[in-house]
Amino acid sequence: MRHDPISRLFRHRYPYAILLSFLCMAVPLFFYYIYCCISDAAIVVSPAVVALSALCFVCYTLVFLYILDHAARKSARQEILIAEHEKKLAEAEVEKMRANLLRAVSHDLRTPLTGIIGNCYAYLENGSFLQQSEKDELVKNISEDSTWLLHMVENLLTVTRIRGSNLSISTTEESVEEIIGEALQKLQSRHPGFEIHVSVPEEFLWIPMDAILIEQVMINLLENAYFHSGTHLPVDLIVTNSPDHVSFTVRDYGTGIPDAQLEHLFDGAGYTNNVPDAQKGMGIGLTICKTIIAAHNGTLIGRNHDKGAEFIFTLPKKKAGTYERKDSDTAHRG
Repeated sequence: MRHDPISRLFRHRYPYAILLSFLCMAVPLFFYYIYCCISDAAIVVSPAVVALSALCFVCYTLVFLYILDHAARKSARQEILIAEHEKKLAEAEVEKMRANLLRAVSHDLRTPLTGIIGNCYAYLENGSFLQQSEKDELVKNISEDSTWLLHMVENLLTVTRIRGSNLSISTTEESVEEIIGEALQKLQSRHPGFEIHVSVPEEFLWIPMDAILIEQVMINLLENAYFHSGTHLPVDLIVTNSPDHVSFTVRDYGTGIPDAQLEHLFDGAGYTNNVPDAQKGMGIGLTICKTIIAAHNGTLIGRNHDKGAEFIFTLPKKKAGTYERKDSDTAHRG
């Protein structure tokens, strides 16, 4: 709430100016009293002394009011400049994310669309010359590319839940285990046989989040490991509880991420390790994950470990009570 200068002056600076003026008046009077006591001199209090003291007190008060008000105004200007700078940085980051998302869309939509068109053309033009097994293979490829497109559309629709230029979202207290369970259930139907080992803390965690968005992040990162790790070894999903945040680690045991691509994981291009089943990049998925986590005021990083790659994202939490659960480690096999 803004106040006019006079109101702001007297509401915030006046008591401090009075106190400082009182101290400035009290210190010399104290030493004068000590001097009189030591020298046995009489303490003289005349009307002139009283008037001079009052005048000095008023002058001190005005001076201190000016100094305090000037300092407050300077501090307010600095705060405004800092806020404007932070706003510009936030807007630049949002624009960067939008550009990355657009680049990811153009990059990742092209591959499955080209595949669908090519397979349809081959089926229509050469259907009478193809064996049944070849026709089945073309239809299978069309189905896989269509499913991939559907998943990308689901990803894009999740972004519509993030509103405005400041990446604002509506969050509620959600159970971490329930969100993980929903994500695993969807992955089970999409990729039968995909083995995921889940490790969670003993305490029952509730943190503020948009449940649909965070579920999509988990699905994207786990599918990323499934398609691009170069192996179908089990993937670990590890939840770690810290005083001010909860971290989620998706760790695979594959070929890892090429060093040249580590700095560009979230800029829309995605990455592919040139393995047989990695024909499509993860540009949209990783870019959307970064946008979602940023909207939650969290962090997301991707890196290699000794036996593969891992993605770690964090979500801030409120300091609230936790609830005990019995089993601390579960495994899910799709």
